[in-house]
Amino acid sequence: MALYLSACSPKVQTISKNAPADEKEKKEEVIKPPKKFKEAMISLLVPFNLQDFRSKPLNKAEIEKHAMAIDFYQGFKLGIDSAASFGLSFKLLVHDTRETTPQLDELLRSNLLAGSHLLVGPVFPEGLKYMTAYSIQHNVPMVSPLAASQPAEFANPNLISIVNNIDLHAARIGDHITKKYKAQQTTAVLISTKNPGDEVLGKPLRTYFSAQQGQGIPFEEYASVFTMETKALKTRKYVVMVSSSDFKFVTATLDKLSKMKKAGYNIDLYGHPDWLKQNYTIEKLQALNTVITSSYKVNYKSAAVIDFIKKYRKAYQFEPGEFAFKGFDIGFYFGREFVRHGDDYLKHLTKDQYKGLHNSFSFIQDEENGYINTNLNLLQYKNFDLINIE
Repeated sequence: MALYLSACSPKVQTISKNAPADEKEKKEEVIKPPKKFKEAMISLLVPFNLQDFRSKPLNKAEIEKHAMAIDFYQGFKLGIDSAASFGLSFKLLVHDTRETTPQLDELLRSNLLAGSHLLVGPVFPEGLKYMTAYSIQHNVPMVSPLAASQPAEFANPNLISIVNNIDLHAARIGDHITKKYKAQQTTAVLISTKNPGDEVLGKPLRTYFSAQQGQGIPFEEYASVFTMETKALKTRKYVVMVSSSDFKFVTATLDKLSKMKKAGYNIDLYGHPDWLKQNYTIEKLQALNTVITSSYKVNYKSAAVIDFIKKYRKAYQFEPGEFAFKGFDIGFYFGREFVRHGDDYLKHLTKDQYKGLHNSFSFIQDEENGYINTNLNLLQYKNFDLINIE
């Protein structure tokens, strides 16, 4: 499936022939344009799994998978449309990856990706790994749009990772705690059962605070808050970090911490990013001054978000979901980079920050692992809402 988008040519700044030579040289240095694309070609690789609609009835989970791909594509297309309005033609080639290696292999063998200036996707880690060799061999940047994987898993200097990996979440929490709280009055406490799920966040948090022992905030670790309570002092400030997203464990932990707070213990809480999508008692989260990190936050009151929703409804007669917002931000950001910088766009990723509808981008470059988005929100439960505190 291929989709062609076009727009008028961008304006070109000119210099008077009668201007002094040194002035012309100076101005040429300032406005000398990069090599512009006559037409920027983007290949979007998403798992529509269109064959499923013909072969079998779909259950709810499968329907949601299809909805994710369609939502992302439609948001991405609107993002490219918006970038094209600045003055550049785009060719958007959309490929159904079907989440299978044979389908990706077919794309490569049929040469359908040739000439692409950017690959967006695949969306799952296995597909990204399979496409790494192609990206490196042909020196084509490849955007990882949805996977929160560690960039080192792919070892691709052309990879552009959008979603923050868990180490960045841990570092964001650690930096905020060390900046906000006084070491003389505070103890940082990690609650982790050390099961594999807890350790995804628990390990980098432990590494962060263990490295500061003797110099920063004192650090303690317990398997549960019930054990912590036996050692806690009411004269001490406790910053409790819970690395679990297991609903039953977290619910019991919140209940216990709330009771400790009411009993006079001075506790602030930092939670797992997945709590954003889980349904915990907000009164308890607010009472504990709970903070979580998140790659995204949509402000539905902003004019830009309202405008996007109206355009999405008009184009597709449907409400945009989470992945439509993600798709728009990625499509618009990279489309805008093509417009601004032509074939030099990669050189500007670490300079051109972006505050989007859903995601914001601030990239660093790793010579071995590509470009990594480091922008993370710190959200606190206040007034029955999540407020961005940094």
